[in-house]
Parts: sequence; C-alpha cells; structure tokens
Amino acid sequence: MRTRPLKVALLGCGVVGSEVARIMTTHADDLAARIGAPVELAGVAVRRPSKVREGIDPALVTTDATALVKRGDIDVVVEVIGGIEPARSLITTAIAHGASVVSANKALLAQDGAALHAVAEEAGKDLYYEAAVAGAIPLIRPLRESLAGDKINRVMGIVNGTTNFILDKMDSTGAGYQEALDEATALGYAEADPTADVEGFDAAAKAAILAGIAFHSRVRLDDVHREGMTEVTAADFASAKNMGCTIKLLAICERAADGGSVTARVHPAMIPLTHPLASVRGAYNAVFVESDAAGQLMFYGPGAGGSPTASAVLGDLVAVCRNRLAGATGPGESAYAALPVSPMGEVVTRYHISLDVADKPGVLAQVATVFAEHGVSIDTVRQQGRQDGDGEASLVVVTHRASDASLNGTVEALRSLDTVRGVASIMRVEGE
Repeated sequence: MRTRPLKVALLGCGVVGSEVARIMTTHADDLAARIGAPVELAGVAVRRPSKVREGIDPALVTTDATALVKRGDIDVVVEVIGGIEPARSLITTAIAHGASVVSANKALLAQDGAALHAVAEEAGKDLYYEAAVAGAIPLIRPLRESLAGDKINRVMGIVNGTTNFILDKMDSTGAGYQEALDEATALGYAEADPTADVEGFDAAAKAAILAGIAFHSRVRLDDVHREGMTEVTAADFASAKNMGCTIKLLAICERAADGGSVTARVHPAMIPLTHPLASVRGAYNAVFVESDAAGQLMFYGPGAGGSPTASAVLGDLVAVCRNRLAGATGPGESAYAALPVSPMGEVVTRYHISLDVADKPGVLAQVATVFAEHGVSIDTVRQQGRQDGDGEASLVVVTHRASDASLNGTVEALRSLDTVRGVASIMRVEGE
C-alpha cells in the first residue's frame, strides 16, 4: 500500500458534508484498504467557521474555498454546497489545479454538466456525481457502466422523497395536500420552502441527468417538461383507486419509438397498483429502467438524507482515488448519439380527465364528439350526478394513448362547450 495519503478537500459541511467527514474519519482504515492508500481530509470550506463541528479539526476549517481548491496538493475535491455559484467556479478551479471532483450538485450538473465534463476531460481528471440523483441508490454507475453495452429505452422513477411522502400520506390516510405537507415539514422531510420539491424542480434536474446518461445525448434542465403536484386532490386519489391505480410524481425519460429522439418530463401520474413503483412508500425513491437486453430493472432505496447521500459520495470518492493511483480516469460524458429532445406535445400516453358538466341529456354525446374531432380515442367513461341537486354532474373520461398536443387541443375545445362547467383535473396514466 502507498504510504503517502491522498488529500481530500471538502466544500460544504452541512448535513451531507459533516457525514462525509465523519465516515472518512471513522472508516479510515477500511477506506485505505479498499483504495490502496490512506485518504486524508486536508481542508473543509464553510460559510460559518465559528460553528462547532464534532470530529473535525478546527485547523482544517476555512472560509476561503477558492484558496483551498487552488492549493495544488489536493487530489480530490468533494463539493456538497449545492447551487450554481460559487460551486461551478470552485469545481472548474479545482480541476485546473490538478484535482478530480466528486459532486452531489444536481442543479449544476443538469444546467452545465456538458461544460464541466469538457473541462474535466481536457485536464484528464474525473468528475463523478452518483449522489446527485437518488441518494444512496446506485443508479448513475449502473447506467453508464453496467448497462453500457445495452440500449436503454426508458427510465421512469420516483426521485424525490418529499413528494413521495406527501402523496403516500394522501393515498393511505385520505389527507389533503396541505395536511400531508404539514406532516412532512414537521417530520423534517420537507424544507420550510418546499417549492423545489413540490413543483418538480428537484426531480426535473435529476431527470435531465438520467436522460443524458441513459441515451448518450445532452439533455439540459430546460429540456425537461415539468409540472408540480400541488393541485393533486383527494378526489384524484379516489378516481385512481377506482381504476386500480395510485398517484406518484414521476420523472420519465424515454426514447421515441423510432429511436430518433428522446423526451424527459416530470409530472404527477396515475400508475397501476400492480406496477413496482406503486408500492414505493414514504420518503423512499425507486427508478425503473427498461432496456433491450436486460429487460426491466428496478433500483430502490433511501433517496435523500445525510447518511444515504454520504454513502454515494464516499463510493465515488473511493472510485476516483483508485483512478488517481492507477493514473487513469473513469467514464466521462458520453453524448455521441446526440439525439434531439422532442417537445412535450409529441409525448404519447393515456389520460384521465375529470369534467364538471351540466346534468342533462346529450352532454356525453357532445363531449365524445370533441374527443373524436381531435383524434383522441375514449377508453372508458363514468358519469355521476351530484347529491346536492345543483344541476351538475361529474364526468370522468379515460382515453387510449394519444399525443399530449392532441389532448391539449381536446381540453381547450371542451372548455368552450356551454355544457362543460369546468375541467376539474387532467392526469396522465403511466406504467401500463
């Protein structure tokens, strides 16, 4: 074993960073045996140096992250501060000064992953980011290494634990959205400002990363269609149960049937209770992968939190350190396919539409005519008069597969009918 330690700089020492530092210290001997050389925490960049950080030598703590990554003797920089800047500048500076990088920064990688990969490749350094997508779940490495010889057609999954916890509570207890969100906040699953989670921004960044790796094409955050889950209601869950389904916020990345393009999207969807993703409970994550040779695979586990995310970071750290010792680098960006990203309007799936309509003869015929005029075939229809006697009824239509553009045109036409008082909800049906 080499005796000179590999030096690691840690950028950020919050929930994840402090856990990375703890594991590096308590598992030092095991890490050294697995890598072939000891690893040494050489510096920790933080914003508040006065905060007590148990197990970390105060002499290692600095507020000057730029000076830390410029030292020149750092072998690996671990970036867990998040956000775009200063993370982007610190990563590029670290690489320019000879360090490889391990990051958990999904937002940055979804926005500027191609540029960061180019910088790393030019410098002959590694850029690893297993922790950026699904916490402890090994996902990025299987996609770009284990399945490198296969053709991946679809990646669909639950990649945000907060939203899954909320939807699971709504499903299992009948709670409304706000009630379930309040519980998630009280338990620490949701941030004080949950916008990034419940509006799908977090999942969209992860979808961009997954699509790029799965389809060997550059997919940016702006390419991902995003819808949040704040409008999901108890009535939607009741309708889902009538269909033998539940509701999940899904990230879906798929190759077009002709293989000539890809799509990436995040939105709530009904999925059959028989689908493996339907049984993912609480704050857990799971990703379902479909490929030509391997068939259907599912990756499941805790998708967030200090320890699970630190586990993924340490896995990358071991791999990068091994590469440093061998004088090699691991897989970089693979974008040779350069498949274009199709607009959401071209996505084809099934739909569940709930309408408030006038409770009188002929309404169903009018509605069916609108669907036919827009080329959207109806699978089932359920109409129910209301108990309050206000002259309105609920009409639920489930379609066969149709394009998103055709469905949008249908809905706009339905809104113009005098007999349609409102469109209560529109939800896609996936996983069949």
